[in-house]
Amino acid sequence: MCGIVGYIGRSNPQEILIKGLKKLEYRGYDSAGIALRNEKNVQVIKSVGKINSLEEKLSTENSIKANMGIAHTRWATHGKVTTLNAHPHQAGKITLVHNGIIENANELRESLTKEGFSFYSDTDTEVIAVIMNKFYEESKNIFKAISKTLDILKGSYALGILVSDIDKIYAVRKNSPLIVGVGKEEYFIASDISAIIDYTNKYILLEEDEICELSFTGVNVFKNGLVVNKEIKTTDLIGEDVSKGNYEHFMLKEIMEEPVVFERTLQKYFDNELELIDLSLFDEIHIVACGSAMYAGMIGKNLIEEMASIKVDVECASEYRYKKIFYKPKTLVILISQSGETADTIAALRKAKENGVLTLAIVNVKTSTIAREADYKLFIEAGVEVAVATTKAYLLQVLMLSLLTINTISKKQGSNLEIADEIRKIPDFLRKLLAEKEQYKKIAEAICKKEDIFFIGRGIDYAISLEGSLKLKEVAYIHSEAYQAGELKHGTISLIEEDMPVFAVITDDEIKDKTLSNVIEVKSRGAKVIVLTNDSSLEKFDYEIIIPKVNKLFQSLLVVPVMQLIAYYTAYLRGCEIDKPKNLAKSVTVE
Repeated sequence: MCGIVGYIGRSNPQEILIKGLKKLEYRGYDSAGIALRNEKNVQVIKSVGKINSLEEKLSTENSIKANMGIAHTRWATHGKVTTLNAHPHQAGKITLVHNGIIENANELRESLTKEGFSFYSDTDTEVIAVIMNKFYEESKNIFKAISKTLDILKGSYALGILVSDIDKIYAVRKNSPLIVGVGKEEYFIASDISAIIDYTNKYILLEEDEICELSFTGVNVFKNGLVVNKEIKTTDLIGEDVSKGNYEHFMLKEIMEEPVVFERTLQKYFDNELELIDLSLFDEIHIVACGSAMYAGMIGKNLIEEMASIKVDVECASEYRYKKIFYKPKTLVILISQSGETADTIAALRKAKENGVLTLAIVNVKTSTIAREADYKLFIEAGVEVAVATTKAYLLQVLMLSLLTINTISKKQGSNLEIADEIRKIPDFLRKLLAEKEQYKKIAEAICKKEDIFFIGRGIDYAISLEGSLKLKEVAYIHSEAYQAGELKHGTISLIEEDMPVFAVITDDEIKDKTLSNVIEVKSRGAKVIVLTNDSSLEKFDYEIIIPKVNKLFQSLLVVPVMQLIAYYTAYLRGCEIDKPKNLAKSVTVE
């Protein structure tokens, strides 16, 4: 959520900052702003809406010729979506941008108001600027001002800071991501590397409450007043990774990339026999995640419990972090997050570690907080995922849970050549399924004008249904609910109306007949039934999508991409903003 970019160097900062903000659009935002600084002035220009609106303002308001600057895309938390509430925020000599939430902002604002300070916005960010400027005026030392400010803030923050009488940029973070880019006589700050990858592939990871000072001659990092020697890392990400290519939307591009990233991840962990953790070493497993990652965890629970006979609980991270957990001596907590910066999941990880419990992270971003703090980590090879609604990263999360299950089974039973042969066929099956676009477009046409849709399934098919339902909510803005098929008759079936779409997932042979009976029940009440199944012999309904029948370990990997494409085409027909759905953010870095 929100995006930060900062630049100091010999090039035009305005161009670099705007380009960086556009690379961060996937994070979600409702307004944008930029602060430019030269030897005489700090100029702030802000606008509501898309970055294009900010560009128009920059051209009409005669932006200054600058040599450094900071920029921001805001996701409204404190205060409405207005130009005044947009970042950057200024107080005296301090101009700053902020990702995160300051939990004691109202308390601090009241105290400052009593001291005679006034505020022009409703944001917690302006409170930070006022406090920092107050301490800077008192001490005439920016490091003391930043440190004293951080001492009284409660919550999360990543800050990019300009000082009107210092030719430098300052940066600091806590519970919110921020990296420092190292170029040739130019230096950057950014919420993630994609914002600056066109200029440098070298970066420094800031640890919490380290203060970074960027000047025209280099980067220095301090903690508690002492210089910290930081490793300059190199990423293998390239700029082309974040382009749409020939696709109209990133979401479609990323769905079509699924066979490729599947093969890449499979080669790394399966073909090269990279050592995976043996889940049989544990008495129980907690899978903790949010959104789609949690639904991937539910598929993992089904596979691990049924095939490896280990108890698994799946918990929503925002609940897990606050509830009382009874850990067994041999418990493993698996954290799943595409970005590795999901605030609730980070908090859950730290809770587990505080209780002496081992943690395993399944993440896409190698530089992320969760990747750095977990005891064990498995990196999916999804590359950059720009569309807010996850597709290829979700698929690889499920794949990693399948591989963990296979590894655990093999430790007990030895290698299984049949499973090995079958998993290598999945990419080709995926390519064939993804090629059936016309079939999915017809279904999209049939449901695109509906406002209520149900998904039903049992067992692992229910877990699959949850993700299919979420995709329609996210990108097509359709009210959609997933239910255990057997629960329909306990109240929900009263909502079934004539011509209402009901997706039924039927891939589990053992409970297939039970699910079919529920499908017949909704059909008899007038529902328009769309069946996704691996059994071509089933009786015919309104629409059938036949999925290749494979081992249960991999079956969901073939069903969900079909649902993703149906959601995509439905959203397209409804005229939705597919890559950046309203009110959603890619990386949820606040509660």
